Amino acid sequence: MKTTTALLLSGLSLTATAKDWPMWGSDPTRNMVGESKNLPTEISPGELDDETEAALLDSAKNIKWAAKLGSQAYGNTVIAGGKVYVGTNNESPRDEAQKGDRGVLMAFDEKDGSFEWQLIIPKLGAGKVSDWEYVGLCSSPAVEGNRMWLVTNRGEVICLDTEGMANGNDGPFKDEAKYMAIKDEVVEVTKEHADIIWIYDMREELGIFPHNVSSCSPVVVGDVLYTATSNGVDWSHTNIPAPNSPALVGLNKNTGKLLGEESSGVSTRVLHASWSSPAYGKIGGKDTIVWGGGDGYTYAFDPKPIKDEEGFDVFKELWRHDCNPIEYRKKNDKPIKYATYAGPSEIIGTTVISDGLVYTIIGQDPEHGDGVGQITCIGPDGKAKWTSKDTGRSISTVSVASGLVYAAEYDGDIHCFDAKTGKLYWTHETQSRIWGSTLVADDKVWLGTEDGELHILKAGKELQSLATIEFPAPIYSSAVVANGVVYVATQTHLYAIGK
Repeated sequence: MKTTTALLLSGLSLTATAKDWPMWGSDPTRNMVGESKNLPTEISPGELDDETEAALLDSAKNIKWAAKLGSQAYGNTVIAGGKVYVGTNNESPRDEAQKGDRGVLMAFDEKDGSFEWQLIIPKLGAGKVSDWEYVGLCSSPAVEGNRMWLVTNRGEVICLDTEGMANGNDGPFKDEAKYMAIKDEVVEVTKEHADIIWIYDMREELGIFPHNVSSCSPVVVGDVLYTATSNGVDWSHTNIPAPNSPALVGLNKNTGKLLGEESSGVSTRVLHASWSSPAYGKIGGKDTIVWGGGDGYTYAFDPKPIKDEEGFDVFKELWRHDCNPIEYRKKNDKPIKYATYAGPSEIIGTTVISDGLVYTIIGQDPEHGDGVGQITCIGPDGKAKWTSKDTGRSISTVSVASGLVYAAEYDGDIHCFDAKTGKLYWTHETQSRIWGSTLVADDKVWLGTEDGELHILKAGKELQSLATIEFPAPIYSSAVVANGVVYVATQTHLYAIGK
């Protein structure tokens, strides 16, 4: 009887913490907080085979499975409907007939990590200007039922069938072979390839000019998909090729039809590129799109488009807040040059909504190095509740949990602030660069670094390091958690961590 009761309780505990991570940030508020419990801190990723680079798990500890990716992986992991999705490049091709530099979305079985299918995306051929070599796919998909949406490295918004070609070629788009092919290449589409439902080419339809990469993870609410366009400057870093193109748009998730766009002039002021992903939630009791612009402002928009004076469908701006203090923008009434240590920054990390407040942090492309930064908490009226310059530039998204804000900066520090007042409680130095974002799960803070270390800290007002795990390759993406398992993608492998 005791054994039966224990098994029942165990089952209830697992059910209570079983939850997918179906989009970047888990849900439209984008708050990097998971619900799983009893996550291990005693972790060893094992070794890699010298010849095949396959993960060898004989000596691993608390690793459920590991899957080989390409040579670079920046796209954050998504888990939904029994599958795990992650963006990478094509340097470890799953299809020997399709080799060379491309963006890739891989789908794995959640239980054992077995490979299921992939979307192979040809490069634009523009080099570093719009589609940086070997960066691969930076977008995280948003998954809902048997459909998923993401932004490709070609500046396209694309809708896919979550089953790939295993259940046939669904939807109006039927030319997957031509889409994946380069020049005269012949692609044989199999059940291990993606099934494309529709494509919306933002470069063709909106005239945008993605700078370096197309980097946004869309959010889907109801029948609308909201995404940034990555519109930015050209190679000179001073000229804006498409100043009149929108930096944020809304599409019909079922058809890809354009429903609305921002008309706030973000592209006329863009410093580098509009890469940040939009969030959606209640602000002042009202459904609101919140988004960090490439001009360094955080914007709030009404999610329902209206007609402007010229008849275009636009999102009404509710407010905007400059997340750069004036001393970052001007000195002696003269503009401070961008990409300098003391100069202004855009917003790359995703804005987070928590308890009706918005949290955002400024930063620049890591290629620009370190510089001054600021984290801001914004109220429903668009005014700052508090700000703190205790953090430098950041490309990360914050986590808000139990009245605390956890924020990472590119320099290598993790900070803990009071969510209501901005008081700094502690700073943890990782001694490495940080590209990813903090994850709070099981009363722990999880974060990977460029040195390939996974830092696990105790969540709370007092700093306590629980473990530092060394992985065989750098970690540029963010740890996520789903159904009692933590997923960590290094540059070359995806690890599923659980007891």
